[in-house]
Amino acid sequence: MLPIGSIVYLKEGSRKVMILNRGALLETAGKQVIFDYSGCIYPVGLDAKQIFYFNEDNIDQVVFEGFKDEEENRYQELYQKWLEKEGASIPKGKVEDIG
Repeated sequence: MLPIGSIVYLKEGSRKVMILNRGALLETAGKQVIFDYSGCIYPVGLDAKQIFYFNEDNIDQVVFEGFKDEEENRYQELYQKWLEKEGASIPKGKVEDIG
């Protein structure tokens, strides 16, 4: 799991995307799904009309890995535990299903 602030290229993408969030919940096609990440175009920043939702397998290249410290490590531990319990019941979203 990449930290917030990481910058990536998505597969078949030509612009850099900065990770804003992990474990993004989204309602699509009438059901709640979870994506590994949400992000914005780098260096533009957040534009509510251009939020990208994607998963680990949609990442082609990591350009920059965001800041990590003990809080980040702890967050990742807790998030993994949550994914194994509560998160396991939420289906993973698919990029191609987002309009």
